[in-house]
Amino acid sequence: MSQADVNGLTIEYDVRGDGQPLLLVMGLGSQMILWHDEFVDLLIERGFQVIRFDNRDIGGSTHLADAPPTFRQIAAGVVSRRWAKAPYRLSDMAADAVGLLDHLGIAKSHVVGASMGGMIAQTMAIEHPDRVASLTSIMSNTGDRRNGRVKLGLLRLMAARMRKPPTDRVEGAVAIFREIGGPHFDEDGARLLAKRAMERGDDQEGTARQVAAIAASPNRTPDLQRVEAPTLVIHGLVDPLVMPSGGIATAKAVPGARLVMFGDMGHDMPRVRWTEMADAIATNARRATLVPA
Repeated sequence: MSQADVNGLTIEYDVRGDGQPLLLVMGLGSQMILWHDEFVDLLIERGFQVIRFDNRDIGGSTHLADAPPTFRQIAAGVVSRRWAKAPYRLSDMAADAVGLLDHLGIAKSHVVGASMGGMIAQTMAIEHPDRVASLTSIMSNTGDRRNGRVKLGLLRLMAARMRKPPTDRVEGAVAIFREIGGPHFDEDGARLLAKRAMERGDDQEGTARQVAAIAASPNRTPDLQRVEAPTLVIHGLVDPLVMPSGGIATAKAVPGARLVMFGDMGHDMPRVRWTEMADAIATNARRATLVPA
């Protein structure tokens, strides 16, 4: 792992492979290790130099000192952006990603984001279009709250856990993975990943601040209509955390976007779909014009 000074923060990252740069952006409360090494290997085999990093407030990157939002404040922000209060927004997180590219001397990169990472990747394509060669948005949404909502039953369960967090953080994380995952959920793999994440740095307050960043950020739908980067949208048909309408709305918003939906994928990236996903990302990247780093 390496570290970069970006926007007054420390961002932890790693770089593997040779070829065209491809930046992977992970989701809410999730560290870069959720981009599994074997999935990264598949991307490297397809000619990419793969960059992973921890977003601010997670893993080895800077954890802010701002007071996290309370449950009541988060709930209010979910109801209306007018009531959402956050120390930073998705735009700031997108600027972190661009700052990392600056640190690495990369003029333009393919960008792949999952969940909140998809929101950050979309924001990069909107606000820093000259830095994004191609865009892949996985199990994400446009910020239009009519689409890509959380399934009601899961929302109630998550609210209950926010009020009373589990005492065993590893098993609590495994339970969440189980609830949002699809039929290929790997409990042993999820437990191992959760343990690794806890060892690298667990911060529930940081995750709460990231939730606030999502709630306080605007609907991207109108701006996505100006995105010119070749765009791929991947979503699971049984995703309970960001329901499939989120992926459909994203693909509709971006001109010429390709939509790939998997019937056996929840809010996860099942191993059985990794090859297809890597192929789709590579195919989308070939549509792009990439300025050499």
